[in-house]
Amino acid sequence: MANMEPQRAAGALQGEAALLRAIGMLALTAAVVNSIVGGGIFRMPSALATQMGPAAPLALVAGALAIVPVALCFAAVGSRVQVTGGPYSYLTATFGPFSGFAGGALMWISNVASSAGVAAALAVQVANLAPAFAAPVPRALLLTAVYAGLLALNAFGVKLGARAITALAALKLTPLLLLVALGIFVVDWSQVSFAIGDVPSWGALGASMVLVMFAYSGMETALMPSGEINDPARNVPRATLAAIALVVLLYLGLQIVGQGLLGPALAGSGVPVADTAAALWEPGRVLLLVTACISMAGFLMGNLLGTARLVFALGRDRYLPAALGTVSARHRVPLRALAVHAGFAWVLAIAGSFDVLALISGGAICLVYALVSLAAWRAQSRDLRERGDRPFDLPGGALIPAVSTAAMAAIVTTLTALEWAAIGIALGLLVVVYAFLRLRRPGSAAG
Repeated sequence: MANMEPQRAAGALQGEAALLRAIGMLALTAAVVNSIVGGGIFRMPSALATQMGPAAPLALVAGALAIVPVALCFAAVGSRVQVTGGPYSYLTATFGPFSGFAGGALMWISNVASSAGVAAALAVQVANLAPAFAAPVPRALLLTAVYAGLLALNAFGVKLGARAITALAALKLTPLLLLVALGIFVVDWSQVSFAIGDVPSWGALGASMVLVMFAYSGMETALMPSGEINDPARNVPRATLAAIALVVLLYLGLQIVGQGLLGPALAGSGVPVADTAAALWEPGRVLLLVTACISMAGFLMGNLLGTARLVFALGRDRYLPAALGTVSARHRVPLRALAVHAGFAWVLAIAGSFDVLALISGGAICLVYALVSLAAWRAQSRDLRERGDRPFDLPGGALIPAVSTAAMAAIVTTLTALEWAAIGIALGLLVVVYAFLRLRRPGSAAG
């Protein structure tokens, strides 16, 4: 055994201590924004207008009221549990290995589906700009190049990946913020309503909330590399809340400007943000199509950066092959975990479509949010502190986790029978996988 240690040191390093704490407040905020502002925002305005009519902004307000307690729970438990893995690590630390594995595996499935779905949507955006990519073979080659590029950027270290995420956040946010800032002055406010009486039905509001929560989701992915975050007790709460506030204001602004400029035509638009820009300035349509591509690339970058750390954590704790829990010696990144996640997402992106994959991801994410909310309550009630730093405490004790859990429960009641069946089958398979891997672990017979 002694002669194996130099070989390990020369190739791959094992465990949490091998990771570098190089992600600061700005990079983490950018990562959260990148993980949230992905493909959903470029489809959401027209879908909400179809469901809700002029009262569509109310769905975003309701979604904000639901996501803010979730963000507070993530901030609280993330400041107490500071090892890589995000929700997986939170649930393991508070409820034990079975809850951690189930939540982590469900999170991975959700993120593979969301990555593949956004990549498929990216291919559609590129095909609108360059129709040659609409054919199956060029589309597959495009998706291959996208995932190869993302993998290469992440493979050369977390610092390079974090810098790329910050740059992509700036590139995609600038045109969107400009669209809101300029468009708000010419909005026809008769097309926008915040009156509850204008909601078509509670069923329409509930259905809209599933879409809104999918569009707001993503912070859990950005927070997965906790082992590489500088001063997590301070930076996780600040970055999470700052990013959520920015995203809520941006989404609400885009919905209002879209309705105020396009009116009823917004509901029938296939590219609502680009068409809104065209209503202000015709060349703006192409600019926003390019922005959509950059935004989706930023989402994919953040998804790969964060989710690979979840796969690393599952390998580190022997719930997946131990090889996935290793870190490359030269750049200190979980290279094998990066490759595995990118590979699965690449295959699904080529074979699938955004609509189908988004349903799988959106339903699963609400369940994960409910579990993390419960983990935040338990971590605070037990005063869990993994590194002894002063954590972020939720005011009101169990109140915010209870509100967050109730909100997620209300949203998932709007899922269809087919969506519930898909989630139920996935959870059943995860339990089987967990039991099989646990039986193979040394000492499993002893508990």
